Amino acid sequence: MLSEEAKTRLRDSLDKVHGWPSVYMFKFIFEPEATRLEAVLALFPAESEVLRRYSAGGKYLSVTVKEVMMSAEDVINRYDRAAAIPGVITL
Repeated sequence: MLSEEAKTRLRDSLDKVHGWPSVYMFKFIFEPEATRLEAVLALFPAESEVLRRYSAGGKYLSVTVKEVMMSAEDVINRYDRAAAIPGVITL
């Protein structure tokens, strides 16, 4: 979970870069496991654009998801939910 200070910095940064609503690109890295992948994908609507890429050795899976977000707060809330999934690194 992000600290309140980190959330404030992220919110300010997002608001400077994005005009809301805006397409936002989320990126997650984790060891491939079906339940972990399902948990990450469950954070997003089925129509979201998803790109999956395995590391060269196949030990890690990178998942990039693009979704139209309505505000910086929505992005932060999504990151908070992803942080609750064990073994998932958010970028």
